[in-house]
Amino acid sequence: MSFLKTKLLPILLATIWISISEFFRNEILLKEHWVSHYQELGLTFPSDPINGAIWGLWSLFFAIGIFIISRKFTLIQTTLLSWWMGFILMWVVTGNMAVLPFSILPFAVPLSFLEAFVASWIMVKMAKKPVN
Repeated sequence: MSFLKTKLLPILLATIWISISEFFRNEILLKEHWVSHYQELGLTFPSDPINGAIWGLWSLFFAIGIFIISRKFTLIQTTLLSWWMGFILMWVVTGNMAVLPFSILPFAVPLSFLEAFVASWIMVKMAKKPVN
């Protein structure tokens, strides 16, 4: 029971939070930026159900990564490391591939930081750290 409460539940709740945050940011708030940028590249913005499922998997992996980081670091350190690993690196790669619409960054930077903070907060508050 302790495993469920201190490990599985925080990861599940953080995954749900990350998924909702990603959906809101990219499918509601910034969708026009994505679609327009992809059209300029002669591409169609990928928003089929399989793409949503892959983002759900990404959310789970991100939550697991945050859980692991939170075992050794404070809330602020976990947030910063998670945000760096989850978003800065993704933006560098997608920017390099020319599929990142830079016009989203004024919105995406603070919202992604909030996403990483809330997920980190869930981990720090719900998951017991191991005794060293």
